[in-house]
Amino acid sequence: MCIPCCICVSTSEVVVVERLGKFDRFIQPGLGVICCPFEQRAGLVSFRVQQLDVRVETKTKDNVFLTAVVSVQYQVIRENVYQAFYSLTNPVQQITAHVYDVMRSQLPTLELDAVFEAKEDLALAVKNALSETMSSYGYQILQALITDIDPDNRVKQAMNEINSAKRLKFAVAEKAEGQKILQVKSAEAEAEAKYLSGVGVAKQRKAIVDGLKSSIVDFSDGVKGASSKDVMDLLLLTQYFDCIRDVGSAGHCKTTFVPSGSVGGSIRNSLLVADAAKLS
Repeated sequence: MCIPCCICVSTSEVVVVERLGKFDRFIQPGLGVICCPFEQRAGLVSFRVQQLDVRVETKTKDNVFLTAVVSVQYQVIRENVYQAFYSLTNPVQQITAHVYDVMRSQLPTLELDAVFEAKEDLALAVKNALSETMSSYGYQILQALITDIDPDNRVKQAMNEINSAKRLKFAVAEKAEGQKILQVKSAEAEAEAKYLSGVGVAKQRKAIVDGLKSSIVDFSDGVKGASSKDVMDLLLLTQYFDCIRDVGSAGHCKTTFVPSGSVGGSIRNSLLVADAAKLS
């Protein structure tokens, strides 16, 4: 006796129906009927895109152990629902095994730095290997992505220290170069300032000499019987008093010591001694 039983199938899914243990038909989305107990629902096949994350632990060419996460996006081919349901007992294990095989054959040929640069090549190799194998079982591989590459913590710390040392070395070199430029510019500025100061002093002394020369000539012409030496002694005495005045008027000056006796006589005696020394 056959008892009709209703069954509802969701969109993007099909139900596999078997009659007395043998495949009979697929029930498409919507309302379906099976005849119990001769027919039974054997399983459900979904056409939605599914994702499988596979963690692979292996080592690189330079003997660094790392863990890579490969995300595989796959889907059942509508025309090959029969193969997808009856060919594989566990498609997840099949995909995982192929991911392990590809990653553990590719990563040992690359050094750690090259692994990060070859992510796209590794993902493409995984996708091609899976597509070639899984298509015969009714599955299509939409995408294979390497979402994470995680070396050992000690290796990451060492890499960070190496990077930090390189950046510190660059910063020290740049700082030294800046100090060098600063010192060179400071030396150039000091040399220029000394040069200009020397030019100013030379011009000042020339002006003083020209003024003294003019004063001596004017005084000799105006005072009868005065020699050039007398005029020079008078100018030196005047400059001496000007010097004493400037020193005494300075803000930080508290006490000024001057020679006792006749200042003019002392200066004159000094000049006479100098003349005598020249004659001898």
